[in-house]
Amino acid sequence: MGYKTILAVMDTAENARKLGEFTASLANTFSSHVIGLHMESFATVPLVAPMEMPDPATVQAVQEVAHEETMDVGLIFKQKITGENISSEWRSFVSSVGYSSNTAIQSARCADIVIARQTSSSALSDSRADLDNFLYEIGRPILLVPHVLEQPKPIKRVLVAWNGSREATRATFDALPFLLAADSVEIFSVGADDDDTQSGSLAGSEIASTLARHGINVTVTSQEKSHGVSAEKAIENRLSDNSIDLLVMGAYGHSRWWEMLFGGVTRTLLDKMTALTLLSR
Repeated sequence: MGYKTILAVMDTAENARKLGEFTASLANTFSSHVIGLHMESFATVPLVAPMEMPDPATVQAVQEVAHEETMDVGLIFKQKITGENISSEWRSFVSSVGYSSNTAIQSARCADIVIARQTSSSALSDSRADLDNFLYEIGRPILLVPHVLEQPKPIKRVLVAWNGSREATRATFDALPFLLAADSVEIFSVGADDDDTQSGSLAGSEIASTLARHGINVTVTSQEKSHGVSAEKAIENRLSDNSIDLLVMGAYGHSRWWEMLFGGVTRTLLDKMTALTLLSR
């Protein structure tokens, strides 16, 4: 069991250089085929008086810069992936909506997993909104690489942020190849409530039993809600205290637009990533 088709989001030359190492490592681990994806966006050009028409020379210059970056990114991808004799292909498209385009989304939907770098922390960033929409629409697990990680390392310790939701369930099973290879997996829940089936203190015990039947070394930890400590803060502390290599969590427990406008666990953790993070919804 593994990720046999990986789609790597190569949005900029800088990200392509960094992401290439992680993509190659992942592909070598699972003997995967890698698809490199780059979307060259039409540039927005200010209108000029008196007829309020774009200046053709400006349009051409801006588009040439974008195309030059496309060529650079493609070369970086091919040098890294082909250089390690990894089965691969390069896909580059021009679109006015970037990774929100149907072409990009359909490419991702046919991959086992998508890998990308952490985006800008600016809530109004075009790239952030673009990746948000991409994640929301593709229906595939996405592995995000934080800026603080410079080189890939073995994934030995995994933390599963568990709240019993559909999204968390999907993420847990999407992460099975990583969980099977890890030395230890911790199911971590925050502020779980008592219900008719189990007590809050036992939250995550059933999913842990399921994972244990796969031969995974799994433990269960729960933390009560305390004043001033949010769920995302509790997860951050757990990541720091236990030197976690991979965080597994569901994305967007609320409406995506609510999270984009007002924040939430997904948004907060993506802004403060310290470990590889696998997200599903």
